Amino acid sequence: MARSTNPDRFFSERERASIDAAIKQAEGRTSAEIKLAVARHCWTDLKTKAAALFRKLGLDKTAERNCVLILLILTNREFLIYGDEGIHEKVGQAFWDDVRDLMANHFRNDEFSQGLCGGVAMIGEKLARHFPRRPDDKNEISDEVVYED
Repeated sequence: MARSTNPDRFFSERERASIDAAIKQAEGRTSAEIKLAVARHCWTDLKTKAAALFRKLGLDKTAERNCVLILLILTNREFLIYGDEGIHEKVGQAFWDDVRDLMANHFRNDEFSQGLCGGVAMIGEKLARHFPRRPDDKNEISDEVVYED
């Protein structure tokens, strides 16, 4: 059965719960923030859309500039991992490529939840090394997945 391209119906309840748990677990080890956004269409360049959404959601306002946006575009069958400047300068492009490849391998097999959970775990592990969780850490960005039509 084909998945819906409606962002609100793309994931099953079980998949949503797995993704939410992966984000909470990853963020439990780091001061960094991870945000997943799912959109139906992208009428522009994917990186341009990710940058605009990053700003719209206030992800560029974290104290350490250490937020990661994973943007999944359903109709276009594309995704992008967008790391803020504080993260990118520490992890480099090769890391993002590794995360992308892991996720893409799952996505090709319609394993979107597994791909996202694996990518989030990989990002969380790396961010914990560069941005360890502090005792006074607060969750600067909500963990909820953003669904855009």
